[in-house]
Order: sequence, then C-alpha cells, then structure tokens
Amino acid sequence: MRLRVVAVGKPRLDYARLGVEEYAMRIRKYASLEVHFVKEAQDLLPKAEGHRKVVLDERGKLFTTEGLLEKLRHWEGERVAFLVGGAEGYSEGIREGADLLLSLSPLTLQHELALLVLMEQLYRILTLRAGHPYHRP
Repeated sequence: MRLRVVAVGKPRLDYARLGVEEYAMRIRKYASLEVHFVKEAQDLLPKAEGHRKVVLDERGKLFTTEGLLEKLRHWEGERVAFLVGGAEGYSEGIREGADLLLSLSPLTLQHELALLVLMEQLYRILTLRAGHPYHRP
C-alpha cells in the first residue's frame, strides 16, 4: 500500500509533532508513506493528484478499525492520500473531490490531534493487516 498524508500546517504542539514523527517511522515498516504539509487547504488537492482521496471530515463516515482496513483493502495496490484540514476546515470542492469522507470521531478534533489520531490508526490498520499483535479488539 502506498500512502500519502497531506495536512494543512506542520504540527506546532510538541505532542502532535513527536507523535506524527513516531508513527510515520512505524508505518514505513509496513507500507510506503509520504507526509506533506501545505500552507492552506486549497493546496491539499494538488498534493493528492493521482491518489484515492480520503478527506477527514467530522461529517464523514465512521468506521471501526477493522472496517477501515476492509475499505483500504479494496484499494490495495493503489495510492491513497489522506487529507487533513486546518483550523478553518475545507471548501466544499475538497469534499466533493473525495473518494471517501472519513470521520475519526463524532467529536470535533483539533486538527493536530486529528492528524495524530489518523497516523496511529494507519499504523494500527497496517499491523492488523500484517498479523502483528499491536491491535487487540
């Protein structure tokens, strides 16, 4: 699986920055991963060109970890980009260009925390796919 995460703004909060770096390192043991930071939400789609686009949005579909793994299995062998907006959110055009609107929680998450939760879930999904015991239902 070839993954790309594109987020508005580099994490400034230490816990988020360090967590994203840690999970990026872990993810790369299981899949190709690129992480890109852009200045504005309008710059997200160009960085996701040629990829399936998963847009994180509180109005998106909620999945269990296993359910999201099954969804990603349908795209096995494809390039998948996860788009994380900033504090201002997205334009409707970004939502309309998505292959999937994904909600990480019915709660509204601060964007740096959402990025960190996404990275942990990608790692969890990849370890589950590999049969690694990290995921315990």
